Amino acid sequence: MMKTRLVCLATLIGTVVFSGASADAVDAKRMSDAVRVLASDEFEGRAPGTPGETKTVNYLVEAFRSLGLEPGGTQGSWTQEVPLLRTQVGTPRALQVTIDGKAQSLSQAKTIYLNTVQDSQKITIDRAPLVFVGYGVTAPERQWDDFKGVDLHGKVLVCLVNDPDFSAQPGEAVAGKFGSRRMTYYGRWSYKYEEAARRGAVAALIIHDTEGAGYGWPTVIAGGGENYALMYPDASKAPPTVKLQGWLEGAAATELFRSAGLDLGELRWKARSADFKPVELKGATFTADVPVTTTKSISHNVLAKITGSEHSDEVVMMSAHWDAYGLGAPDARGRKVRPGANDDALGVAGVLELARVFKAAPRPKRTMVFAAWTAEERGLIGSQAYALNPVYPLPKTVTNLTLDVLQTAGLSRDVLLVGAGQSELEDDLARAAAKQDRTITPETLPERGLFYRADHFSLARQGVPVLLLMALSGAPDLREGGRAAGEKWLTDYMRCYHQTCDAWDASWDLRGAAQDVELFHTIAADLANSRRWPQWRSDSEFHAIRERSRSQR
Repeated sequence: MMKTRLVCLATLIGTVVFSGASADAVDAKRMSDAVRVLASDEFEGRAPGTPGETKTVNYLVEAFRSLGLEPGGTQGSWTQEVPLLRTQVGTPRALQVTIDGKAQSLSQAKTIYLNTVQDSQKITIDRAPLVFVGYGVTAPERQWDDFKGVDLHGKVLVCLVNDPDFSAQPGEAVAGKFGSRRMTYYGRWSYKYEEAARRGAVAALIIHDTEGAGYGWPTVIAGGGENYALMYPDASKAPPTVKLQGWLEGAAATELFRSAGLDLGELRWKARSADFKPVELKGATFTADVPVTTTKSISHNVLAKITGSEHSDEVVMMSAHWDAYGLGAPDARGRKVRPGANDDALGVAGVLELARVFKAAPRPKRTMVFAAWTAEERGLIGSQAYALNPVYPLPKTVTNLTLDVLQTAGLSRDVLLVGAGQSELEDDLARAAAKQDRTITPETLPERGLFYRADHFSLARQGVPVLLLMALSGAPDLREGGRAAGEKWLTDYMRCYHQTCDAWDASWDLRGAAQDVELFHTIAADLANSRRWPQWRSDSEFHAIRERSRSQR
């Protein structure tokens, strides 16, 4: 009965949102209406594996169906199953660092933030040594190795966030070695946890600083000790993981190092040298006894398609992620729902609009796929699951175009380019922007590493050329108020990033967001009706992967 009621509700909403729209233009009003529904309290923050997921998936399926699209999931369905492990760490029974026999308690969400991706009811670590490994990077192609052969088995890895050259001063040998302020994948927390696990560490702790991370401590702890992992049908193929992973609050880390007779500021400087060697916090050990609640569930990617008229085996894909952060601790106003209105209900609304406009047009020559991924906020898991087990062969996937956070402050003179220098799709973006009398601005906050933080990255790692539009990459040059107004919008939004206040607002001006979605319409329409295969630049880390599949196209 409940499912029937939800489907009926979705049908009604879909009728309101998607009927009567202009056939050839992206409609900002309909985008706003879709966000208003998806970010409502009824959807409970759209967390995977919750009643909020059921409502979200029902809504999206009915929306695509009402537009006349075909099911694009597995075996003729609208979805692709994504097996998830949800973990929730409880109140630690023990959580401390002991230095020369003197115990110092750590406090979850205050001085440390921990979670796990292991399927265990309890995580215990007993007096494990701590080792500072600088930035925790091994990059042979850059002649860089922070580990120098040090054995980390049974130890706790402690490292800095971002890349070794992030804080480099002009003239330092490391300057520019990792792209300067533009974060590489080596700077991402996910890489550091992966590398720690590959080297046998029992835990990995990243020292937080707002500038290097790109967000403050409230964003770090917003997960509430919850995490998700993709469950592999064959456990032997699952990558290794550490028992506990997380962050040390900056001031707490400085004090911890001081207690161990070390100057963290000096070590930050030394870590910028290729000669850096890991430093053990002598006499210091880490102990944790943490209860964990685990839940196994099946989440869902939602996929719809328009089958191509001539080259139906070739796919142009547009996507966004449907999940947000669900329910959390009450804020100052007692709100528990973290609605994810801009991140990423607005991106989903853009994908729905693209589907509507393309369905109203003549059938494209290539197949068009419209995807809404699950569990992006939990580590790009939904798109990762698709990339590992694709419904459509990746060698014949022409591109993936991803929408994730669009600005809501009106028309802009420019388009922010994330990950400049990666592929020929950047030229497509420039041509589409010129038609709107807009210019391209390379991301002004490259240290946030946004190219490695959205779902397109899962496809890029498999060689598919990708393009991301994400407003977190810098301040837009707004037609009303210029860059200063764009800075104000971005600053205001970052206060609500992953928080309860990322909510739908009737005062949003989505004309600029609609123009951004229209850019993808222009690019996708050209690719869907041509024989073009956009290429990675020759110096992109994904170029060789794509080249290996050339014979399959």
